[in-house]
Amino acid sequence: MEEIVNETVTIDEIKRFERNYNAELARGKVPAKVQFEYGWCLVRSPYTNDIKKGNILMEELLHGGSQEIKRDCLFYLGVGHFRLKNYTKALEFVKGLLQMEPNNHQAKDLEQVIKRKMNKDGMLGVALVTGAAAVTVGGAALVVGGLVAAGMALSKGRGK
Repeated sequence: MEEIVNETVTIDEIKRFERNYNAELARGKVPAKVQFEYGWCLVRSPYTNDIKKGNILMEELLHGGSQEIKRDCLFYLGVGHFRLKNYTKALEFVKGLLQMEPNNHQAKDLEQVIKRKMNKDGMLGVALVTGAAAVTVGGAALVVGGLVAAGMALSKGRGK
């Protein structure tokens, strides 16, 4: 699984998928398959702005694509956010995929990669507390979870 989150594409590959996407866009409507392929390519780009754009394309497909495309988008949104170091967001997308397909081995593997990274960076506890509070109480809990995380970060910084 580590190879999937670390895999990058070449500039030539990005340009090829971008040409296909722009050609369809010029015709008026981009087919989901073409948008997914371009987003998939961008998520694996070595450039942060490309990854962000790829995530946007993938998120657009979540709201109207087939179950198969939604599944693949959730997975690559997990990869994209992981590569941007948005580990909590990456974990949310992977958990969404696991709700759809609880036995999806790639999603389980990606979840473990994300959790290991969060553990290494000391973020897992904050993500779990914030996620649990959000599920329990709703929007107000996000504010509280954010304040708790900010407080923890500040106290960690003072301990140095």
